[in-house]
Amino acid sequence: MPRNDERPSTSSGEDQGSDAESLSECSAGMAAASDLDSSRDSFNSDCSSKHCTPSSSPPRVLNLDEVMEAGRDLFNLKLSHEIVLNKDFHMEPNLKPPNSLLNAVKEVVHKAFWDILESELNKDPPEYQHAIKLLEEIREILLSFLNPGANRMRTQIMEVLDMDLIRQQADNDAVDIPGLTSYIITTMGKLCAPMRDEEIKKLRELNVDNIVTLFREIFRVLDLMRVDLVNNTIRDIQPVLQRISVEYEREKFQNVLDKTPNALSKTTSWLQSAIEELLSATVATEKSNNPKKRRGAMPGPFQILSAAFLHILMWDFSNSPVPETWVTDETRLQEIQWQLKQCEAVNEVLLIVYSTVGEPVQGLSSLSDRLKRMISVLLDGMHRQDFNLREALEGVSAQLCCELNKSLIERKYPALTPELQATLTGQICSISQKNNPIRTLVEDRVQQYFMGVLSDPKPQVKLEEVPVGLAAVKPELTLIGKNFISLVNYNRAVYGPFYANIIRKLLFSNDPPPANLPQDPAQDSVSRE
Repeated sequence: MPRNDERPSTSSGEDQGSDAESLSECSAGMAAASDLDSSRDSFNSDCSSKHCTPSSSPPRVLNLDEVMEAGRDLFNLKLSHEIVLNKDFHMEPNLKPPNSLLNAVKEVVHKAFWDILESELNKDPPEYQHAIKLLEEIREILLSFLNPGANRMRTQIMEVLDMDLIRQQADNDAVDIPGLTSYIITTMGKLCAPMRDEEIKKLRELNVDNIVTLFREIFRVLDLMRVDLVNNTIRDIQPVLQRISVEYEREKFQNVLDKTPNALSKTTSWLQSAIEELLSATVATEKSNNPKKRRGAMPGPFQILSAAFLHILMWDFSNSPVPETWVTDETRLQEIQWQLKQCEAVNEVLLIVYSTVGEPVQGLSSLSDRLKRMISVLLDGMHRQDFNLREALEGVSAQLCCELNKSLIERKYPALTPELQATLTGQICSISQKNNPIRTLVEDRVQQYFMGVLSDPKPQVKLEEVPVGLAAVKPELTLIGKNFISLVNYNRAVYGPFYANIIRKLLFSNDPPPANLPQDPAQDSVSRE
């Protein structure tokens, strides 16, 4: 809303693709916290202060106030996180689906109120009980739009909408409703954002004799103005939140932990799974080299987190709730995973095309780009439950054969034979099976790529080093990698102390490693309790 004589404007769209850019901006001041050295420092820290140590008290029964307060803390955490990461974040008017129960109840209640108001005003003499309540509510809304220094306008609103005077006028059937609504609309025009000028113009054009319709439209526009006020406030606090976001989110999360028993149980299981996977891989490697060896080097915290973050990228959202420390980014993680699955499918199809057709279609960047765009369009939305992957791949095969034949004929090559087209279609459709060798190969190399990026102290370099077989989707894979690493860096900066505490307990609490056990160098940064 306006400051002094300024008239605000509101954000007019939400670009989901800008999350990574916004996140990079807000993380610029804490780059050291997201690299390898700072991550290891966080594990080496004492973590004895309250904000660094997750609550570990035994479960207890919470009263209603505590549950409500924990819910508010979680809501504030999610809201602040969204404001920080999405530079275009803004609120929309509270529009309910037309067929929703809540909207139906709301409509019934509102209609009853407006019907009562109309019946009161149509009486002879008119009754103003409900109209006065509306005027009083409008006055409070207008006052809420004012800045602290706008004393002149505040005084004017209080004088014109003097409720005591209006009640006296109502007793004598002398209330000038048209005059009051005209003043209200004029004041709204002074306070609203420029984007609402058209709405104010429509209000001025309404028939003042239809008081009920006029009041309804006034409240509708006031609701829009309140949304504008919230969005303007969000823009004001966004730079501040970006500067203190890590400390603020950590504090809010700690507040949730203080009030919620076992609030890190899913996070603990997630990290435990990563540790078990690393230990199993180490033991298997040692056994293959020396059967007498039964235990390998203990994984370090950075290695554990890298494996855990890779698990998050491949998370089964439909069957497993995400760890508590990733709740605020669950939607972003799902979108990244959907993009990655589509990218993998596109790459798998292109690999089959190149291996089946061979030399006539290899090394042609323009053809490769056309095929990639075509496949991407036909596989768009493959994450949806109602998406039939095999049917979509049949459509992809048909379009690819047409495009390939056109390109081959233009370059004086023979068109694909029916047998070759049938082979190509069969191989492309077979990637809908989870055990398909091409699909397994691509998925393994994608995981290899992301593990390399996560494990490197300078991931920006690794992002450009795409494994063999993934070159066709390098731009898309690199962009997905940047988005994911941005989320990981921010998550690690906020929740690193909590991870450190959990990992120390998992590694050392129950089964301390013997003194002569070889250690991962990164493990030196973990201090025992």
